[in-house]
Parts: sequence; structure tokens; C-alpha cells
Amino acid sequence: MVVRQKAFAYITNVKRLLVFEHPDHPDAGIQVPAGTIEIGEEPADAALREAFEETGLDGLKLAAFLGTCERDMSDTGVNEIHRRWFYHLLSDGEHPDSWAHFESHPSSGDQTPTEFRLYWVQFPCGVPDLVAGHGQMLDELAEILASAGRR
Repeated sequence: MVVRQKAFAYITNVKRLLVFEHPDHPDAGIQVPAGTIEIGEEPADAALREAFEETGLDGLKLAAFLGTCERDMSDTGVNEIHRRWFYHLLSDGEHPDSWAHFESHPSSGDQTPTEFRLYWVQFPCGVPDLVAGHGQMLDELAEILASAGRR
């Protein structure tokens, strides 16, 4: 089975977590920014890159490494193992409660921009069920935020 390296970004702003949906693909579920780590790229750099590409947010700051895990993706119809690297990113300042963003370089290779509908949810009590293990490190995020007095 193929093993792919993936970087995940839990982006917080005050007591909110950023999540998104694909309006054109509702079956894709609710997600957090994530994507494939490029050859030679550091996982933290990949998390920052993917977060910017999928959200359009400038000035994100790397706050913490949360951990790694592996996930067999066969339950989603993909014959791969994903080795996942999770990071906490901070987004300071004011942001709308929700917005649309178009990723111009989707990992699918399709040249058509992918639309994401992004929105903030209260953390930790307002986080919806996230698809395919995207929420796997939320407890670690909650611990870090609680110890920093940001929860």
C-alpha cells in the first residue's frame, strides 16, 4: 500500500477553529486545511502552505506541533496509508464568520479552481464531526490551548 505524507492545520482565532466544506462536493464532509507534503518540504512548511492555499489567510503563525499518526484510507475508497503531521496555526486579527475561497492549484491536478466554504466554529464545544480522521488531534489542541489560557 502506498504511504503518503500529509500536513494538517488546525487554525485558531481567539476561541474559534476554522473548518470548511466543498459546496460542489458535499460528500467530502467537513474538513480542516490539509494536503500532501511535497518532496523535500518540511511538514510544518507544508501545513503553512496548505493553510494559505486553502483559506487565503495571510500571516498565519506556527504555534505548535501536535503530533503524528497514520490512517488507512481504504474506508474512503483510497488504497493508501496517510502519515499525518498535525500543527496548530494562529490567525490574529478580525475575520468574517464565513467566506468562500478558491484554491487555484488543487492537488487533484484539475485546472479548475476548487471552491471552499470556510467558517469559524467555537472550540472545543462547537466543532462538528470532521471527515476521515481530520479531528484526530483535537484533544491535543485543546490541551495546548488550555495550558496557554486561550480556551
